[in-house]
Amino acid sequence: MNFFEKLTQRITNNNSLLILCLDPNPEMMPQDQDTHPEQESLIIALETWLKWVIEETADLVCAYKPTLGFYEALGSEGLDLLLKVIKTIPDDIPIILDAKHGDINTSTVFAKAIFEKWQVDAVTVSPYAGQDHIAPFLVYPDQGVFILCHTSNPGAVTLQEYPTNEAPFYLQVIKEAKTWATPEQLFLEVGTTDLEVIKKIRFIAPERLLLMRSVWSKGNDIHEILKVSLNPMGQGVLIPIPQDFLKSKDLKEKVKNLNQDINKSRESISQSLKDCELWSPNVCLLNSHPHQDLILQLYDIGCLLFGEYVQASGATFSYYIDLRKIISQPQLFHEVLNAYADILKTLNFERIAGIPYGSLPTATGLSLMLHHPMIYPRKEVKAHGTRRLIEGTFQPGEKVVVVDDILITGKSVKEGAEKLTSSGLIVEDIVVFIDHEQGVKDQLKKEGYNAYSVLTISEITETLYEAGRINEQQYNSFFKS
Repeated sequence: MNFFEKLTQRITNNNSLLILCLDPNPEMMPQDQDTHPEQESLIIALETWLKWVIEETADLVCAYKPTLGFYEALGSEGLDLLLKVIKTIPDDIPIILDAKHGDINTSTVFAKAIFEKWQVDAVTVSPYAGQDHIAPFLVYPDQGVFILCHTSNPGAVTLQEYPTNEAPFYLQVIKEAKTWATPEQLFLEVGTTDLEVIKKIRFIAPERLLLMRSVWSKGNDIHEILKVSLNPMGQGVLIPIPQDFLKSKDLKEKVKNLNQDINKSRESISQSLKDCELWSPNVCLLNSHPHQDLILQLYDIGCLLFGEYVQASGATFSYYIDLRKIISQPQLFHEVLNAYADILKTLNFERIAGIPYGSLPTATGLSLMLHHPMIYPRKEVKAHGTRRLIEGTFQPGEKVVVVDDILITGKSVKEGAEKLTSSGLIVEDIVVFIDHEQGVKDQLKKEGYNAYSVLTISEITETLYEAGRINEQQYNSFFKS
């Protein structure tokens, strides 16, 4: 299980967006802390206190965030303390090491140490040295990386807001960072209570998880901050527990009450976002693609990313496609189904088969829309139960159209089609949403399959460039790849 999956599961299980900083700061210890004898050293006192904090909050948080600098300040004993704290944290709770690492010369060895030896799940880094600095952390696909894009430090204004308020440096950081890794691996750290800043960040990066900082300044309304940072699902943001809470012996009760208050806001905001959400293309092209709005929506919600991405096959592409977000956007999902349906209506078939697991929601929606029964070949056959190769009812000799999401190598659709034909079904047609245009359609044709696609990657790239969603460098990098 990677960091993103682990975090998502924890958020769901605990119904919490709260994270807690586990810092060995003596000033945060309760004044009347008496859980250790006076003769014990500061290190032992801190260890006892931090373990107590974990015990009190483990069922109320979605992650812990120890700050490396506090432990380093205590010398070698402090680093030993950090490792003890990490071992104390339950395995199902993700650990985000707040390091703000910014040294390109040591990033490789540092990533190896924290991810392989210390077994932390994610790390915070500074983006100033660029992608070369971040890359050593991203080669660990199961770990997460939080990019510092904005800080609440007043002295940083002259840098963050440069050159203008309309096009500040911190937004350029986000635009670049989005090309470095997928939304499941790279996230943003945001320190601010300025609602306009958060709005700008969320507009540019609607698909990214935001790790918030400095949100508990006096006079600020957490409900308003949540309103501009949450996604329509009531997630997409991590909220730190106020450090003052750690001084209280009623820590558990305070965190529990805070979580209840935040969840009330989440429920209210999520419902209002779903009711009011309206997407607009904000562009008018003279020679528009028939699916122009669909392409632009896919880009705007983060399904289409441009940068350098290593695919599952090992190949490096100048783009990355992630269609899993579509199912959380009912209006967009309906448009996608209609686009598929336009092709399926021209074909002759009796059943629809989805390829596990990505295209199963699509196949289900098309089955309901077109009133054709659905079946699917199992990705793996279980050693117990019925041990079926194909799920659903069918008769040998029936014609089946295979539906998948993306055509890259054709391996998954061919394997699925072969399972179907081995069970006596007839497969002639394969319909996908996006074709990567690697000559796979021609190869499938040689093997007896007619392949169709709603969109091709070149159509997508041309439309995004003409609409101003991607720049000339991104456009050219695609055609060179």
